[in-house]
Amino acid sequence: MGVEGCTKCIKYLLFFCNFIFWLAGGVILGVALWLRHDKQISSLLELELDGTHPPSSFYICVHILIAVGAVMMVVGFLGCYGAIQESQCLLGTFFVCLVILFACEVAAGIWGYMHRETVSQEMKNFYDSVYNQATLENLQQEKKTAVAQVLKVFHETLQCCGKGTGSAIFTRLTSDACPNDWSTMSCHKRINDLFSDKIHLIGIAALVVAVIMIFEMIFSMVLCCGIRNSPVY
Repeated sequence: MGVEGCTKCIKYLLFFCNFIFWLAGGVILGVALWLRHDKQISSLLELELDGTHPPSSFYICVHILIAVGAVMMVVGFLGCYGAIQESQCLLGTFFVCLVILFACEVAAGIWGYMHRETVSQEMKNFYDSVYNQATLENLQQEKKTAVAQVLKVFHETLQCCGKGTGSAIFTRLTSDACPNDWSTMSCHKRINDLFSDKIHLIGIAALVVAVIMIFEMIFSMVLCCGIRNSPVY
């Protein structure tokens, strides 16, 4: 049993692409776990003030990536084994899994592009709500301490202070809520930079995986047809 000629080349090309796909799944899984436990992001997203938490949208995306990476590793192994064994059943199953993954990735990519500013905007809204509370003159001492602690985490994590508007709160917060070497760098800008970098990283990884998946779908169908039509099979 076996294929010959160009179909044999396709077989090894598919095995190689699947191995790359399996590695890509491992990379995505690793990147997602790194994003989940990134100190800067964790310190911001785990804050709480009066029962209000920062938006969980970013972690939802990261958990989806963890699941996708794990599934990609399983599917990649399935494709490698199916190619080496020249199994039409395994290759057909692999192709169906690829189509489903590709459709999910396209849908997630469209959703992510449409909501690319949502995570940073929600985080800025949370920061602004805390910041605005700190400007209140009649704030109770206990509440004032809690607000100052949340702001301090923001400012020390992002090395920023305030919304960049030059308001009077800068002079009142410098001693307790802003880092010692604080500047007038806007926290809005720092939040945008932090989450934009992470989103671009996710986008590049998704694009690379999508290109690999297209080639794999083509190779798997060609190999399936070659196995079925091979006189040696």
